[in-house]
Amino acid sequence: MSDSKLLDHKNNPLVLGDIVRVLTLDKKFIKSFPADERILIESMIGNFFKIIAIDEEGQACVMREWHDEKGQLQTHVIALDPEEMEKI
Repeated sequence: MSDSKLLDHKNNPLVLGDIVRVLTLDKKFIKSFPADERILIESMIGNFFKIIAIDEEGQACVMREWHDEKGQLQTHVIALDPEEMEKI
């Protein structure tokens, strides 16, 4: 899908590689994660991420990385709706 229609909450156009601030995340979405991962997902709110992909529904995808208690790299890629992000 073309990223020409990808917009943020102010209708600013977005493309792959743009930096966005996560403004909010749906509470049902957050609760869909195991309890120990919810804090990591919630910590994305207010932080900046690079758009790394555009999914099949035309949503911007960003990635959160962290190291678990064993030191192994863990990631979550989430798709954002326009009202959940702001272009920086």
